[in-house]
Amino acid sequence: MPEFLAESYAPRDALSIAALRAGDAARAAEQASQPGAPVRFLGAIVVPEEETCFYLYQAPSASAVGAAMTSAGLRPDQITQAVAIRPPAPGPQGTWSHPPHHDCPPAPDTGPL
Repeated sequence: MPEFLAESYAPRDALSIAALRAGDAARAAEQASQPGAPVRFLGAIVVPEEETCFYLYQAPSASAVGAAMTSAGLRPDQITQAVAIRPPAPGPQGTWSHPPHHDCPPAPDTGPL
């Protein structure tokens, strides 16, 4: 399922308001879901210095994200498809497994450190 990053204005002193809105965003995403086309609110990051809040969603389309945000009383300035990169899951005995990197170029060889 595609992921989308929505950007919205957030006044510097609105951190507590943004935290309260996270619950609204999750409920609205659930309500905006259609059979076979779920909308999930994955979280938000507030950047007070920039007066910006970024909301991460999993949804079938940007318009589905927009509908969910509007329903939650949020006004996105921009919604863009994004790719979230998460750490690999720990494997057996605490080792980390790494999935194959099909889309990433190999790291350059920088020689001995």
